[in-house]
Amino acid sequence: MSQAFKINGGNQLKGEITPQGAKNEALQIICATLLSDQPIRVNNLPDIRDIRFLISLLEDLGVKTTKHSPNAVTFQADNVDLDKLLTEEYQHKARQIRGSVTTLGPLLGRFHHAYIPRPGGDKIGRRRIDTHLLGFQKLGATFDFDKENNLFKIDANSLKGAYLHLDEASVTGTGNLIMASVLAKGKTTIYNAACAPYLQQLCKMLNSMGANISGIGSNLLIIEGVDKLSGCTHTCLPDMIEIGSFIGMAALTQSDIVIKDAKPEALGIIPSVFGRLGIQFDINTAGDIHIPEQEIYEITKFIDGSILTIADAPWPGFTPDLLSIVLVVATQAKGSVLIHQKMFESRLFFTDKLIDMGAQIILCDPHRAVVIGLAREAQLRGIKMSSPDIRAGISLLMAALSAKGQSIISNIEQIDRGYQNIEQRLQAVGADIERIVV
Repeated sequence: MSQAFKINGGNQLKGEITPQGAKNEALQIICATLLSDQPIRVNNLPDIRDIRFLISLLEDLGVKTTKHSPNAVTFQADNVDLDKLLTEEYQHKARQIRGSVTTLGPLLGRFHHAYIPRPGGDKIGRRRIDTHLLGFQKLGATFDFDKENNLFKIDANSLKGAYLHLDEASVTGTGNLIMASVLAKGKTTIYNAACAPYLQQLCKMLNSMGANISGIGSNLLIIEGVDKLSGCTHTCLPDMIEIGSFIGMAALTQSDIVIKDAKPEALGIIPSVFGRLGIQFDINTAGDIHIPEQEIYEITKFIDGSILTIADAPWPGFTPDLLSIVLVVATQAKGSVLIHQKMFESRLFFTDKLIDMGAQIILCDPHRAVVIGLAREAQLRGIKMSSPDIRAGISLLMAALSAKGQSIISNIEQIDRGYQNIEQRLQAVGADIERIVV
């Protein structure tokens, strides 16, 4: 038996909604607790499947955890058992979550040994880890890939600071190399580093533990290695992807929604991109975002009159995690937009379900789709569908909330991986959504 969402669409939503803690930040922060034998408390963790799964992986390694609430946990890695890394049970669990790859940096930095099976996660295209491994190699590690067991093994007698010029501004790659470098001997320079808020938060946490990282927020990080890190207390930012999802959801369903404590200073160009779709919103001094009821939102054009293109790019560009959301929102806008998903070649394939719902979308190739907005002249219709990944799943859920009739979304385990108690939080603002067994 599996679970699904049953959604009766067409309801306008109204009320306040608070975003969960940032999933992508929390995955790295939790792994960073392996760098110290002292207690580290992490607040505002999202209570979602991927986070609970990663915490259980660390517990399997011997990390002690104290749960203060569903969203606050203290970790203490004072008795880590590296032999557990080679057990079949651990490797089976690690394969199921992409975030397990971020254990490599702290394990290598503190213990000089690490093992990880080829990580899992969303099926959104190729997600190589060359950036991680080549960086570890420059720091003095050796790695081997066991093809028979699909297992990476990394060893280093000691790590020494080095100049690293990353071949891509990978968020997880940068995070892994930062965590490997903070305990290395000497200076490490990371150029073409990712600089997303998640990584800024990771660097600030490590500095509060005694690390010496400068250049935070830029693509040039300088890390002076230290001998030991202490404990700390860290609070995760609100999830920018969920905030973007709620902005789009409000517009799509003609709803009046207030997103509480959204920390707009950490959202980069996300608000302005939704603004280019014609979505109106106000941000108050407390950091709340108010999206008023709006009958029609019109997509802007470029200054020369050409069709708007929205493309993903490394931070401070537009995050690829919100392109699926933007695409769905555009289906009911007035005007047309080209969505260009540069980073992953399988993330736009869910558009076939939106076309079945009545959307006008031309999938040009695996990376590009043209959306011709219906301007609410024709409402989407409810259908039965399956969630292929986290972001496509929430996008389909948004489409179902705005559609005429009933939709059934199966494989919602994918949505649960990234969104905390989503049906309960949407019910609280008036959505007709129910979790059912199918």
